[in-house]
Amino acid sequence: MNDQDAWHGKVIDAHGHLGGWFNFAIPDTSAESLVAVMDRCGVATMCVSHLLGVGPDARAGNALLLAELARWPGRFLGYAVYDPHDPQAPERLRDLLGEPGVIGVKLHPETHGHPLDGPGYEPAFAVAAASGAIVLSHGESGSPWSGPARFATVAGRHPTVPLLMGHAGLWPSGFAAAADVAKRCPNVVLEICGSRMTARHLARLVAAAGADRMVFGSDALFLDLRVGLGRVVLARLDPADRDLLLFGTMTRLLEGAR
Repeated sequence: MNDQDAWHGKVIDAHGHLGGWFNFAIPDTSAESLVAVMDRCGVATMCVSHLLGVGPDARAGNALLLAELARWPGRFLGYAVYDPHDPQAPERLRDLLGEPGVIGVKLHPETHGHPLDGPGYEPAFAVAAASGAIVLSHGESGSPWSGPARFATVAGRHPTVPLLMGHAGLWPSGFAAAADVAKRCPNVVLEICGSRMTARHLARLVAAAGADRMVFGSDALFLDLRVGLGRVVLARLDPADRDLLLFGTMTRLLEGAR
């Protein structure tokens, strides 16, 4: 195996999902099919939340997540979805973060209709800080809920919490603002999945923010893991930066979370 293939078998996907979604064509939503693709692509571990939890039912989705983590120890690590509208969410999150394989919290301000820096999410950040957990939030430039500036606000309030900005802001017009937040806020890390991300955008983000402030994510099963991984592998990146993206940065964050 030459240096170009040295990453194979080590990849940690920081942003994945289990289950299906009502308006996305996902031919096979089984965990078995996802693990089979991970094996073909050389992905060792995928950090996932359950789409039922991201959508209408966080409690039921988190229960399904725990069941799959038990079935696939080491292949999946879990983010517990936090619903800011559930008055029992803080207590439930504390319990979930004590379950095997749960390494963090998933926030989705768009589906929850609540801003990332709003009061409803503050207990989630407090629990994450006390537990040493990672927080992954959907990020979307131009959104009233999850633009890069809101990441800067909560990163400043909770400087010990590793905060992954999902999709690096999603839209190319916001990538520069996302990189700027990562440079200014030591606990913000850019996660790079998204259908608008290209290899050129990726190389520019690495130049602007640094690969040690970025992690690979695919958004599977929403998006195709093979496409997201190919984007990184075929980008014009220094092999050391590529490896930081594919597993190095996330390994460091997971070591800090355990």
